[in-house]
Amino acid sequence: MQDSPSFNGIDRLERSDDWGVYKTLLESTKAIPWKINWQTKQFDYIGPQIESLLGWPRDSWLGAMDWIERIHPEDRECTTNFCISQSEEGVDHEADYRALKADGSYVWIRDVVHVIRDENGVTTDLVGFMFDISARKQMEQEVFDLNRKLEAWSNQDGLTGVANRRLFDQTMAAEWARGKRSGAPLSLLMLDVDHFKGYNDLYGHVKGDESLIRVAQAIVQTPMRSSDLFARYGGEEFALILPQTPADAAQQVAEKCREAVAALNIPHAASPVGVITISVGVCTMVPGDESSFTTLVERADDKLYRAKRNGRNCVCSY
Repeated sequence: MQDSPSFNGIDRLERSDDWGVYKTLLESTKAIPWKINWQTKQFDYIGPQIESLLGWPRDSWLGAMDWIERIHPEDRECTTNFCISQSEEGVDHEADYRALKADGSYVWIRDVVHVIRDENGVTTDLVGFMFDISARKQMEQEVFDLNRKLEAWSNQDGLTGVANRRLFDQTMAAEWARGKRSGAPLSLLMLDVDHFKGYNDLYGHVKGDESLIRVAQAIVQTPMRSSDLFARYGGEEFALILPQTPADAAQQVAEKCREAVAALNIPHAASPVGVITISVGVCTMVPGDESSFTTLVERADDKLYRAKRNGRNCVCSY
């Protein structure tokens, strides 16, 4: 490909005996070499590899605005501001961004920039290389997605799919601290499947596991806010964290959970009512320095066992 007449900032190299060697080296790499006059913001040179990577004709890269307009809109402002500030300060830098291809798709680019300054320290030119890092970015995204999945799995109960005890403890600590700052009430529901040992003895552990899954799904499908957390606390016991929730509202949520499980009508011959039910203990506290979230758990658990003693399939509040 013939050099564009506009790429005249390398006249000294072109006049030298070594230019042919330099040019061959520059244009035989996958990296795309370029040079821009910082005073005019015009390209003096850009490698022909730009056409095979992005599809735009080489002579369409006249100035900095051609580069800016071909940056993904989500990356444009941040990338442009960073590169301009670094160039003005005379600092070599790198920038990763998505570049627009002629076919309308995007490719990830890493621009490695060297700043040339005169004897007064004023930036005169920029030279650099563009690298296609799409494969690397795809790998990074895959690793990120995998880590997200692993994190989600580590916080998920393996049987029911709801949050596990680990996430429950973390969330309780965080909500307790938030409640201390805001002075808002924090409510906790402890829920337990009634006569569950008898159910397992009568129907077997496989059926027992199936019933726990259905109970968890029924409670999850009751109206909840994004800030609420429903978790399996252990065995047949579950917990529901209700941030910024007063006692009367927590009582209503508990009743809805109890009704949702009873409405499943899962047969349970070992239960006096003939179906699987739950008992619920409720406690509401305003977090303070004189206690910790374990106090809230202990009080809600105490009310759960009070509900058990009161005949089960009921709600008992602190």
